[in-house]
Amino acid sequence: MSTPRFGVLLSTRLAALNGADPEAFVLQAERAEAAGFDSVWLGDSLLARPRPEPLVLLAGIAARTRRIGLGTAVLLPALRHPVTTAHAIATLDALSRGRLVLGVGAGFPYPASARELACVGVPFEERVPRLVEALVIWRALFAGQGPTSHEGRFWAFDDALLTPQPARPGGPPIWLGGNAPGALRRVARLADGWIPTSASPKVFTEGLARIRDEAARHGRDPETIEPALLATLHVDPDRATAQRELRAFMEPYYGVPLEVLTQILGCFAGSAAE
Repeated sequence: MSTPRFGVLLSTRLAALNGADPEAFVLQAERAEAAGFDSVWLGDSLLARPRPEPLVLLAGIAARTRRIGLGTAVLLPALRHPVTTAHAIATLDALSRGRLVLGVGAGFPYPASARELACVGVPFEERVPRLVEALVIWRALFAGQGPTSHEGRFWAFDDALLTPQPARPGGPPIWLGGNAPGALRRVARLADGWIPTSASPKVFTEGLARIRDEAARHGRDPETIEPALLATLHVDPDRATAQRELRAFMEPYYGVPLEVLTQILGCFAGSAAE
């Protein structure tokens, strides 16, 4: 078993909620690196949960850090054309000397997500097949095998040559988010890693077991799929204070009661010992 690594999700939505300067998140990333964290991560949303564009902000962080890993948790491929996105990803991976992990997802299934996709001309029901096709395109472009052509359900192009290529051969690792049965199957078939928001250790363990069983059925080595977990923690010596402050942060951030969030997200509020 590999040694666990610990990263920090920078709460970039606060830039929209509280008017924070994007520079503040670059400073947070510098502090995370100095404190010894392994990685920093940024979420993605155009209109549903507005925030700075993650690939652009990660480029700024890459220029101001040297060691810490950079990740998206998660990027939404349906919001962007896959070829221009591949260009940005490859440039960012080259700039960061191969520090990027690309967490991607289909998007949270609620009305604001549908309105967000409609603004870029994408029907909500197409978000999953567009994600899958985008991954196929990215891997082909990152393979570095010369001009690439593609003809799919949503996109077609001829003789695309990606320059620069990513720092790592084949491109950055692609981790897929999601807890639903379909998402677990996609992880098993397509991804280098899994980045869920499991509500409990039991839910996480069951999901990972399903992924590994499905991967083996597809002829993949299950151990090559790296498991991760997105959890929200608030540490305070006084448990009641921690819980109150966790609620004060999460309810405005997500727009739903904490009792609902704890059914779908990994959350903890209490002392360091707990």
